[in-house]
Amino acid sequence: MKKLAIIGCGGIGTYHLEHFLEYKDIELAGFCDLIPERAEEFVRKAGKGRAFTDYREMYDAVNPDMVFICIPPTCHGEIEFETIRRGIPFFVEKPLALDLDLARRIRDAAEAKGLITASGFQCRYSNIVQPTIDFLKTHEVPYVECARMGGVPGTPWWPKKSLSGGQAVEQTIHQFDIIRYVFGEPDTVFSMATRGFVKGIEGYDTDDLSSTVIRFKNGALGTISTGCYATDGACFDSKITFSAPDSRLDHYIIGKVNIYGQKPQEDDGSGLVVKGDGTLRAGGAEAVTIQDDGTAGVVCDRTFVDAVLTGDGSKIRSPYRDALRSVSFTLACNKSMETGPPVKVELD
Repeated sequence: MKKLAIIGCGGIGTYHLEHFLEYKDIELAGFCDLIPERAEEFVRKAGKGRAFTDYREMYDAVNPDMVFICIPPTCHGEIEFETIRRGIPFFVEKPLALDLDLARRIRDAAEAKGLITASGFQCRYSNIVQPTIDFLKTHEVPYVECARMGGVPGTPWWPKKSLSGGQAVEQTIHQFDIIRYVFGEPDTVFSMATRGFVKGIEGYDTDDLSSTVIRFKNGALGTISTGCYATDGACFDSKITFSAPDSRLDHYIIGKVNIYGQKPQEDDGSGLVVKGDGTLRAGGAEAVTIQDDGTAGVVCDRTFVDAVLTGDGSKIRSPYRDALRSVSFTLACNKSMETGPPVKVELD
C-alpha cells in the first residue's frame, strides 16, 4: 500500500485530510507542521501515521510515495526541490509561489525527473465546468466579466501583500484559472487597485479592490474585479459571466451555472426591439440552472492519488506546468498595478 504524507497541517491541509480519511487504498503515514500540535492533531484524526516538524526527517522516516504540500505562498522552494530530488510525486496548493522564476525552476526540475504533479485548482473538477465548456463551444463570446468580493481571511499572513500576493493571487486565482481552463489564454492585462476602505486590521497593507481589463489571445475582452472590503454577501453577486450575442452563462464557482437565452421568451409588451438605436428589450429572465454537486475537491484529490497509484497522470486537470500559467496570469496583474501600463502575460 502506497504511503501519503502531508506538509502543512493548517486549514487547507485539514480540507485534504478529510478526503483522505475515506480512502482505503493508501496509508496516511506522515504529517508535518512547524507547530507540532497541528501535526499531532492530524495523527489523532487519522488514527495512524507520525507527526513531524521537519519535512526532511519525515521523508527519511516515512519514505512517502506521494505528498500534499499545503504551505503559505512564501514558503515554497526548498520543500519542492527536496521532494523532487527524492523522486516523490507531489500535489501543491495554489498559488504555487510568488516568484515566477522560482516556480519555473520547480516546474522544470519536476518535469526533468518525470514526476506526476498536481495543484489545488479543485474548481476544475466541478460538474458545472462541462456545461460551461459546452456553452462556449457553441457560442462565440466577445466578453467575459468576473467579480469576486469577499472579506479579509483570518490567516495572519494574508493581510500583508508581500506574504499573500494579494487577493487576486491568493484567492481569486480560482476565477482566473477557471476562465483560462474553459475559455482560453490571456494575452495582456491592465490592472488598477485602490486602498483605504478596509480599516482596523493590524498589519494590513494589501489592496482593498482591484480591477483588471484583459485582452485574450482569441481577441475577446474581459474584466476581473476582486475586493476584500465586503462585510456581507449582499455586497456583490460574485460570478463569471460569459456573454454571447444572444445568450449568456453565469458561472458561480462551486455553486451553479445559470444559462440565459436557452428558452424562448414571450413578448413582454414593452415595445423595445432591436432596430434603429440598437435598443434591446429585457431578456433572459428565465434561466436553465445546473447546480454544483459538491464533489469537486474530493474528485481533485482522488484523481491525483489514482494517478500515483497507476502511474498515469493523464486525468489530472491541473498539473504544475498548467497551474503555473494561472499564477503568471495573476502576477501579471500585480505587475500592472505596480508599474502602471498594460503587461503581457508570460505563460511559459
